[in-house]
Amino acid sequence: MWQNFPQQLYDNIILNNRWQMYLSGLKNTLLLTLGAAVIGIVLGSLVAICKVYIKNKKKITPVDRALDFVCDVYLTIIRGTPMMVQVLIFCWIIFGSASIAMNFYAAMIAFGINSGAYVAEIVRAGINAVNIGQTEAGRSLGLTSAMTMRSIVLPQAIKNILPALANEAITLVKETAIVGYAAQQDITYAAATIRSRTYSPVPLLLIAVVYLLIVMLMTYGVNKLERRLAKSDRG
Repeated sequence: MWQNFPQQLYDNIILNNRWQMYLSGLKNTLLLTLGAAVIGIVLGSLVAICKVYIKNKKKITPVDRALDFVCDVYLTIIRGTPMMVQVLIFCWIIFGSASIAMNFYAAMIAFGINSGAYVAEIVRAGINAVNIGQTEAGRSLGLTSAMTMRSIVLPQAIKNILPALANEAITLVKETAIVGYAAQQDITYAAATIRSRTYSPVPLLLIAVVYLLIVMLMTYGVNKLERRLAKSDRG
């Protein structure tokens, strides 16, 4: 493995401008993660707010029950099936009649919907962590349930959920490595393609280092965020 290692580095990175494949794959990985994270945060927040809002209502209507049922089905299905299966279903069944280029966006939606199920639980836990007295104080001031949630509860819940959301984003970066099954070139797919031509372990070792650096950088940001939030609480 380590024989002629410098030559292996050249053959797997420099020769035929193969570094461009890694760079293109890394760009797709980051774009896929960013798009899925946005979808997941928006969808997960809406589901969490709906469930908390319905739970705290004094009078629950049939529409509320139907909405709560839909949310429960969504969470059960998404958290109960593998992400790879969900990506394949979105790419080859739901968007099966679309062009192969659309698989990138189909995979992004699949990753976002999957992440949304976990974000929903994170946001719901963050909202429930806010003292119920805050909600009661808002209602005693004449605010509606929606106004209380938007102006009083959510701003306090954000401090609780930001670190957990950042950790979910770290997990999402690593999980996007399966997008190659949808015939899309992320950095893992690029490395696998190069390895199939050179029969060298260098591509896999290289992307392992790249993923590690990305996760370390994001972890550093999460830790810095947590320290800043803790400092603001003490202040």
